[in-house]
Amino acid sequence: MTGHFYGVGVGPGDPELITRKAARLIQSADVIAFHAGVGKESNARRIAAELFPAGVVEEQLTYPVTTGTTDHPGGYAGALADFYEQSAARLAAHLDAGRDVVLLSEGDPLFYGSYMYMHDRLAERYPTEIVPGVPAFLAATAAVASPLVRQTDVLTVLPGTLPEPELARRLAGTDGAIIMKLGRTFPVVVRALEAAGRLGDAMYVERASMPEQRWLPVAEVDAETVPYFSLIVVTGDSRNGQRSRVVAEPSAAELLVVGLGPGPESWLTPEVSAALAEVSHVVGYGPYVDRVPQRAGLTRHASGNTVEVDRARHALELARAGEKVAVVSGGDAGVFGMAAAVFEAAEDPAYAGVAIRVLPGVSAVQAVAARAGAPIGADFAVVSLSDRLKPWAVVERRLRAIAEADLVLAIYNPASRSRTEQVATAQQVLLEHRKPDTVVVVGRDVGRAEESLTVTTLSELDPASIDMKCLLIVGAESTRVSPAGVWTPRFVE
Repeated sequence: MTGHFYGVGVGPGDPELITRKAARLIQSADVIAFHAGVGKESNARRIAAELFPAGVVEEQLTYPVTTGTTDHPGGYAGALADFYEQSAARLAAHLDAGRDVVLLSEGDPLFYGSYMYMHDRLAERYPTEIVPGVPAFLAATAAVASPLVRQTDVLTVLPGTLPEPELARRLAGTDGAIIMKLGRTFPVVVRALEAAGRLGDAMYVERASMPEQRWLPVAEVDAETVPYFSLIVVTGDSRNGQRSRVVAEPSAAELLVVGLGPGPESWLTPEVSAALAEVSHVVGYGPYVDRVPQRAGLTRHASGNTVEVDRARHALELARAGEKVAVVSGGDAGVFGMAAAVFEAAEDPAYAGVAIRVLPGVSAVQAVAARAGAPIGADFAVVSLSDRLKPWAVVERRLRAIAEADLVLAIYNPASRSRTEQVATAQQVLLEHRKPDTVVVVGRDVGRAEESLTVTTLSELDPASIDMKCLLIVGAESTRVSPAGVWTPRFVE
């Protein structure tokens, strides 16, 4: 009969915040385990020490490294992986002997806690129960006595170890926030708060609920004094109003529609970069809005992938009110992007006074073609296989016309989770007019870390391998594959 394994949260520091259930399990445990840094007292043990029963076996799990360097061949990650394996083996020996093991966790066991790594290794082998604890951020919120979020406010919990641009972006896109894991990251966090326009909303709390607890505005904190046991509370919009969403002075109404390119920052044009540095609002599909660096005074308006005209109207309304606004698209905004949707919405006479300026970007077809060589070096056509805005019969008719005209064909939106048959159908339609050995280039995530490029033929193309991340280029009869790459001659024989 094996023992039971308990992951017990002991709260943020004040022993009186330990739950009754946690106290009962600690008082009846055969073995109590806790983590500690090298040469340091375990904070979890300190919180719960008065509940330890006489004669209980204590297992201190001492981290081999917390910050700095290690000579472990696997580096920091390897050292910790070995540590967790060894710690799990120590606890498993007690469980195999029939002893109940309580592993203490500061705050809550499943909230940035080391307990989770033991859970991964032991929960499937032994009866396991988790007892939640009061997280540190709740104690911190109580300390500053300021409502965190209410009504429809969104709360985001962020580690201060995120890259500065990512942290700023997420802070700008939420109402209330908690920033954990400070210490050495504090200066980066302060800069991210400034860029997001949230520094004035942010309170620093140190050692929440402990006797040494203190709190003050983040802007007043000496970065040299910030310990690991600290966090930042950013109160929500319902308390602070509209934060950086200040109405601009009326000016000539203009809406920019910009292309961000297919992915890499280096493919963003200087013209677009300069425009994005000047606007006060960025409107677009969520993943594209996420690519715009956050800075002070910038408000982001992200939305889903099927509301293009509604998104365009929102941008036009902002521009009409005198705001500096950019609508963003991936690739080039004029190639299956937001430009057409903006002009469609602008037909409403209400927006007659808003000038629209489109700034071009590198299109996905250009990026894939460049990676392959020069497949669109001669006449070519571009078609989207999506039938969301046009009947499939129209798509098929256009495919036949392009095939009969012997044009190189670039195919956007070849597939999605709900559209899995169109690629196979398009392949069959093209094979009615093109030879089986017609060159096909498949570019996936071109410009990103996961980039791949495949050169195949029309008959060998596997439709099941195609998804929304792909762009296809189907060659003309003259398209060739040479050692240098894929290319289509400029001349017609």
